[in-house]
Amino acid sequence: MSEKPMSAARTPGAGNSAGRPAPATGEATAANPPAGDRPARISLAAALSGLQGVAIAGWGAIMLLLTFTGEPDGLVQSLTGSVTVILLAVLPLAAGHGLWRLRRWSRGPAVLTQMLALPAAWYMVQTGGGWLVAAVPLAVTAVVILGCLMSPAAAEALGVTPPGGAAADGPGGTSAPGRSA
Repeated sequence: MSEKPMSAARTPGAGNSAGRPAPATGEATAANPPAGDRPARISLAAALSGLQGVAIAGWGAIMLLLTFTGEPDGLVQSLTGSVTVILLAVLPLAAGHGLWRLRRWSRGPAVLTQMLALPAAWYMVQTGGGWLVAAVPLAVTAVVILGCLMSPAAAEALGVTPPGGAAADGPGGTSAPGRSA
């Protein structure tokens, strides 16, 4: 086994009882991991996820603006639709923020968001017209983010281990599950 000390960014529960990071001792904290500790794939996935969130929030804001400046078919439906779209922007924004900070929980919402984005992009392609302009970037970013998050480097950086994988006793998960040493 290696005697290499774990950094504060990888230590679960590092910090005090109030949830704030422990004082810096020359190493990066979980709140600000150094750029060298974050794989480029995680940085790309975080940036694209955040960009998706901003685009969705912008779309919702435009819908809300048109609710009050245009002539909607139904005021309640228009308000509900625009507020729903704005609230949907929270998921990719939170996932992007969590990925940037190397939070383990962020991988699930990021993958879920992209799995929902692919059928939405397909529907937009089938609709055709002006929706094609939005469908292509949505599909491309979803595939890129999924590719980035499914890499072994991303799983390791986020502390995610595959089922029955390296979580066993020895390096590489050499002991069989259910057996004691």
